Amino acid sequence: MAQNQRRFNVTNHQIPIPTLHQSTTNTTGTDTGTSTRASKTASSSDLSILTRFHAGYFRISLALCSQALLWKTLAEPTTDARALSSIVRTIPSFAFILLWSIALLTLLLLCLLYLVRCFLRFRSVRAELAHHVGMNYLFAPWISFLMLLQATPFLQPDNRLCRILWCAFSVPIVVLDVKIYGQWFTQGKRFLSMVANPTSQITVIGNLVGAHVAAQMGWKESAVCMFSLGITHYLVLFVTLYQRFLGSDSLPAMLRPVFFLFIAAPSTASLAWDSISSSFDTGCKMLFFLSLFLFASLVSRPALFKRSMRRFSVAWWAYSFPLTILALAATEYAQDVKGVIPNVLMLVLSVLSVVVTLALMVFTALKTNDILPHDDPFVCYNIARGTTT
Repeated sequence: MAQNQRRFNVTNHQIPIPTLHQSTTNTTGTDTGTSTRASKTASSSDLSILTRFHAGYFRISLALCSQALLWKTLAEPTTDARALSSIVRTIPSFAFILLWSIALLTLLLLCLLYLVRCFLRFRSVRAELAHHVGMNYLFAPWISFLMLLQATPFLQPDNRLCRILWCAFSVPIVVLDVKIYGQWFTQGKRFLSMVANPTSQITVIGNLVGAHVAAQMGWKESAVCMFSLGITHYLVLFVTLYQRFLGSDSLPAMLRPVFFLFIAAPSTASLAWDSISSSFDTGCKMLFFLSLFLFASLVSRPALFKRSMRRFSVAWWAYSFPLTILALAATEYAQDVKGVIPNVLMLVLSVLSVVVTLALMVFTALKTNDILPHDDPFVCYNIARGTTT
């Protein structure tokens, strides 16, 4: 009898009373729960753009600003471009000013969005600073400003305002150098062997672009200082990327276009040293030939980029900037080495960079739904979501 009583008590405890209570609660609070979820959804949708936006979108400004610099270089009277002279000379100067203005407006719009993101999504920005890819693209807006300053049709390099702007754009690069380069050899979890990836070369490119502009303004000492920082860390980074340590973070397939940054770093170094030494000497040619070799190595392996080309993404803009910098280096090479082959090389690379940039602009205009995808592996959304309360 006692045993049956205990069995009855257990059976009574198994009666789904909480379920009935939960059902009653859901029935009585349906409107309240629905309105709460609706308000949260509306609030989330209002800021979804800021959540999915990240520093990687400055690839667009890098591409447009480098294009403005390329066309200014080709249009200069000192450029011995037999293959392009008949084309470039027929383009009105207004076209170059329009291109420069579009690049400036694009850069300012991206900076404004990122500034708003810093205020409204600070945790996402802080997570981006800790990300092995995201922190490197924080150099991109300052590199874009420096290239626009170099390509501006309104200021001369020795202008006082030009020098003030160079200081304003170069100081953030030096500050980021102290932070990131210091982490590479002082913090165990952020040793270079653990976090090195192709986007790490943007940190080097920032110093080299700053050196290039400083040399053109006549500030040789500042140019040599930034060049030494850039080229020293580039050598270490290049060897580290070649070794591919097992502990290093690998890139997802969607971000494989950033492998083209292997081309941009030595090309920028050749341009910087050309401005410092006032001649495209043997060192510049060695760096330029290294860029050509790396370009041939990447182009001969289309399977590496097959998965990243299945669907349009902002990562595709990573193709344009390195090709444009390589075309700029080819232009300087053609000026120093007179002949048919250097001019043909300059023509091919310049046309290729322009075609790629125009194609990216068309794809961006047509594929607006893919500009801010929810599955972008670059964004630190998952990290930020884990810290959000």
